[in-house]
Amino acid sequence: MEQLVIEGGHSLKGVIRISGAKNAALPALAATLLAGGEFEIRNLPELRDIRTFLSLLEGLGVTNSPEAQEPGKGRRVVLNTISISNHEAAYDLVRTMRASVLILGPLLARTGAARISLPGGCAIGARPIDFHLKGLEHMGARLTLKAGYVEAKASRLTGAEIYFDVPSVTGTENLMMAASLARGKTTLKNAAREPEVAALGQMLQAMGARIQGLGSSVIEIEGVKELKPVSWDIIPDRIETGTYLMAAGAAGGELRLQNACPEYLEAVIAKLREIGLEIESKGQELWVRRKRRLKSADVTTLPYPGFPTDLQAQFMLLMAISEGLSVITETIFENRFMHVPELNRLGADIRVDGRSAIVRGVKELTAAPVMATDLRASACLVLAGLAAKGKTTISRIYHLDRGYEHMEKKLAGAGARIQRIRAEMPY
Repeated sequence: MEQLVIEGGHSLKGVIRISGAKNAALPALAATLLAGGEFEIRNLPELRDIRTFLSLLEGLGVTNSPEAQEPGKGRRVVLNTISISNHEAAYDLVRTMRASVLILGPLLARTGAARISLPGGCAIGARPIDFHLKGLEHMGARLTLKAGYVEAKASRLTGAEIYFDVPSVTGTENLMMAASLARGKTTLKNAAREPEVAALGQMLQAMGARIQGLGSSVIEIEGVKELKPVSWDIIPDRIETGTYLMAAGAAGGELRLQNACPEYLEAVIAKLREIGLEIESKGQELWVRRKRRLKSADVTTLPYPGFPTDLQAQFMLLMAISEGLSVITETIFENRFMHVPELNRLGADIRVDGRSAIVRGVKELTAAPVMATDLRASACLVLAGLAAKGKTTISRIYHLDRGYEHMEKKLAGAGARIQRIRAEMPY
């Protein structure tokens, strides 16, 4: 069992390069199933979820020729999708990663059949795939659920008008991919507007898809008979960017973030400036400084372009050490306050009331053993360790490795006292 040990109280100063976005890389990898040939995908982050998804594709018959990661650049892989020899995504891989459902639409659209285990992932609340299934049914797919698997068949999908009750990122992505090869026009209403959705749409356009409305809540796709392989670069990770902006807030000091994405983080940057962080942007770089104690502020998570749920836990940590009282309201996932007991173990004063957390800032956190409960909660605890007095030990950091590339190395390079250790399992 691996753990992180963090000695808090040391300010940060240095340069951190932002990796490619996991939430853009996974749908891009899924999109390679839509065309036969050789795809080159660049700036892939080195993450457990990426490795799992590549294994998932290999199980379908995709060959993978990875290249070593170059210093200062992301990983590059070449995928050959000319032959899809299998239509089933097995439980052993799918159970660890909810995003694996993204292969359903493209696999069905290209081959006419798909059999996929119901997915797993972080236990942060219900994230049903109903949007995906109902949308595919509207497009003519025949679906059955058997023994924990979704079985889908369609000789060729047909365009349809589909309305999302709430914007769904993976639902929008899955149906957009499926519609690219469907007969006729598909309109997605109340679609997700996230940058990762737009990036996927741009990749599909480069492959020959006819798509309009990217970045808006209405996306129109005119299906084509076939698509072609492309070379594609994964966009920077806006959640990683926001996390390191908040790391400077937690530890103090100054960071320069390279390969960042200021245009994707307007709501976050505005809120961080409101609480007292100094943030400057120039091109694809961000400078962030904390010179004094932060002020409290309320925040409500919302679909893009609002404040992202994936940065709620990290922001809560900042509020836990700020001056004043703040209310953090979570509107996306109903079970995303599991980090609260762990922060309270460090001396935070946080009370949960339904969908809101009332945070009374304290002057100082004190180190203690804590346990990560999900991906973003683990990042929150790393930031808490940077801020706390003493040595904080974080267990179950495999969650962190699902979404952050070499986080401890990046922070250590900027002056953090942080190391990964292997601890013996208790009997």
